[in-house]
Amino acid sequence: MALFDWLLGRSAEPQLRDPQRAEDFDPSSSRSVQASDRPSFGHTEQVPQGRFRFIALDVETACSDAASICQIGLACVQPDDEIQTFSMLINPRTRFDPFNIRLHGIGPDHVAQAPGFAAALESLMPLLTQHHLVQHSNFDKQAVNAACRSCGIAVPELRWSDSVTIARRAWPELKGNGGHGLANLKRTLNLRFHHHDAGEDARAAAMVMQHAERRLGLSFDELTKPTSKKTHAAAVIMAGNPSGPLAGSTVVFTGALGLSRTEAAELAAQAGMSVKAGVTRQTTHLVVGDQDLSLLAGHARSSKHRKAEDMQAVGHPIQILGESDFRKLVARCDTV
Repeated sequence: MALFDWLLGRSAEPQLRDPQRAEDFDPSSSRSVQASDRPSFGHTEQVPQGRFRFIALDVETACSDAASICQIGLACVQPDDEIQTFSMLINPRTRFDPFNIRLHGIGPDHVAQAPGFAAALESLMPLLTQHHLVQHSNFDKQAVNAACRSCGIAVPELRWSDSVTIARRAWPELKGNGGHGLANLKRTLNLRFHHHDAGEDARAAAMVMQHAERRLGLSFDELTKPTSKKTHAAAVIMAGNPSGPLAGSTVVFTGALGLSRTEAAELAAQAGMSVKAGVTRQTTHLVVGDQDLSLLAGHARSSKHRKAEDMQAVGHPIQILGESDFRKLVARCDTV
């Protein structure tokens, strides 16, 4: 995750480059900064085999172009929670920026004999397609996709989750207190890893997930389960029975009711109440789900409820009642 603009938050999307052939690239143009000898950090050089609980993936880039991947690291979490790390250098066939070289220590000489991205990805695909992948922020996925487009190959269908999102759930107190980047999580969780090596950063992302599992008491599958989007029932509008005892009144429903909105609207309409979707100056009754009514301290009130209370405060004669009281009201009308 060594993209300069990404780290400084200057761009929401990675910048793509014009594809550049290896024979057109002069590596000497990137040697103004000397890259240091790099330790192996104990990563295996063979693509891991077998089935893992999940795999964390991290990339380093040669320059401010997201497609310029020069290293891919994997951290494969075994069923016993041991982590097997793998790292490979990649020839990005583009320039190396001094900032990036200083950050991760990879330069043109390191990748001179390394495969290009397309060949590297081909060797990894059998493993990656079998597993759920974890990245720390969305940059790694975007970089892989950008590199695919730059090489003219199809973007693979891979399953991704973001350990930043999981970390926010597990440690909400870090918001505004150092944040959820790897550097701060390293201090907070006492993680031991070498920042800005792809294999090491992948291992850190995997450890963050393991810590989050323990802190929240949830499995990896539970933590990464897609959240279902809230669906809102279609507004029910009905005209009231003009001969009903409550004719001339207008009711609006909000919150979770025991009755369906249609059933509640039919009861109201039979009693003479017109049923509307939103609170207006014509609203005479707001019916709130009993459970919602019991949780009204703080910000649990719906926007309809808050509006009704504001109208009451300035003297508008609107009644706010729970579902139970509403049922009693319309039941009394049946006896009239």
